Amino acid sequence: MDRKFSIKQFNQRFPDDDACLEEIKQLRFGYTLACTKCTKENKFYRVKGRSAYACSYCGLHIYPLKDSIFDHSSTELKLWFYAIYLMAQTRAGISAKQLERELGVTYKTAWRMFSQIRKLMATGGNILTGEVEVDEVYFHPDPSKRTTAKAHNSQVVFGMVERKGRAVVKHVPTSGVRILSKKIKENIDANATVYSDTHGSYRHLTKAGYIHLTINHSLQEYVKSDRHTQNVENLWSNIKWSLPSR
Repeated sequence: MDRKFSIKQFNQRFPDDDACLEEIKQLRFGYTLACTKCTKENKFYRVKGRSAYACSYCGLHIYPLKDSIFDHSSTELKLWFYAIYLMAQTRAGISAKQLERELGVTYKTAWRMFSQIRKLMATGGNILTGEVEVDEVYFHPDPSKRTTAKAHNSQVVFGMVERKGRAVVKHVPTSGVRILSKKIKENIDANATVYSDTHGSYRHLTKAGYIHLTINHSLQEYVKSDRHTQNVENLWSNIKWSLPSR
């Protein structure tokens, strides 16, 4: 978090567990999400009494907390967020004992939270594992030209999204094979399964040792069993939605 992010701003942005869950949902899945079952794009609605969201069309459930440090925790989400805020904002560091006092939880709970947050902060969480989707997109300063198609003065952005939730986004000079190969090698575990479209810069992945599965958008293929790039495409959609319209 930004060091200029004040406690007042924190409380305004994350007033309760619902706001925290919505933040995690948007970070992991985007503002809108293309359902992996019915393929329809919608905002998904919150399932009452559960930390889940459901597709407005087919009812498929998604669980934003799954495979995260919050999964199966009985501690309030806002307390988790506050602990992350304290550990990120404190220049001299903070101890588990201090977290115990600040959060009003037991020392055992404070230590578990402290350990998991510190581990994530130490590693940066940058090496993506398991199933990872990759895609490149072109951003233009002119809102009328903000499409995935190439345009003069467009900036190339390369995204790698782990289906368990983490993402790495890089501003790259081109979408050529040498550039993207380097970024994939630096950020994706060699044992990962990589999903992409049929862009030529990804053809080397099998030879490089990755399990590589593709989806052919030119044939109007978007979801074919477990082959899709919906997560990384939802990331682009969420970023574009947040950009100024003029």
